[in-house]
Amino acid sequence: IIHSHVNLTGNLKIGQKNEIFPFSSIGTPPQDLKYKGEKNKLKIDKNNIFREYVTVNTGTEGGGLETVIGDNCLFMINAHVAHDCKIGNNVIMVNNASIAGHVILEDYAIMGALSGAHQFCRIGKHSMIGGLSGVDSDVIPYGTVIGNRAYLSGLNIIGLKRRGFSKYIIQDLRKAYGLLFSSQEGTFSDRVKEVSEEFLDNEPIQEIVQFLKSEKSRSICKPKNAN
Repeated sequence: IIHSHVNLTGNLKIGQKNEIFPFSSIGTPPQDLKYKGEKNKLKIDKNNIFREYVTVNTGTEGGGLETVIGDNCLFMINAHVAHDCKIGNNVIMVNNASIAGHVILEDYAIMGALSGAHQFCRIGKHSMIGGLSGVDSDVIPYGTVIGNRAYLSGLNIIGLKRRGFSKYIIQDLRKAYGLLFSSQEGTFSDRVKEVSEEFLDNEPIQEIVQFLKSEKSRSICKPKNAN
């Protein structure tokens, strides 16, 4: 469904059951001075909602010339998705949330109102970015961050409960979080290794471990005063 006064442009592929509200601008060129008109694209999958004044840009050569949006996402009024971003499924960007180029938003991530993410940040699955927060570091899966600049404030317990995670999974996540970010023993790398070995059968914890171990371009968002 395309409402009135919508701008669709560029090399754009949109899947089924998307709805785009008035004054959105989808598929416009990247806001990047390095862009010189290379052939680029924007791919949007199924069942997404783009509310009024949402803007989404195509890719640049530095990011593979492609911006990608998955399924079942909600982009509220005036949200902005910059060039080369990769957005998973069931993501929510609340009013005036904005992400810079090359940002990755994994499945079920939520960006609160007036929040923003620096270029190249990774925001893990099931994480919650508090309103008015400025994110300049990677956010672990299942984490919650607040503040400007944003710091890790705990786990997204409310989100975990809403999505049906068992109390045993959540209890272990709390333990693993404490070991990683509250303990003062050893280096952070040592604690990641310890958590990986102690919670082998807990899939969400292993997802956090893999996120921390994977190649990244920015630091990890941690609690205040964490080492």
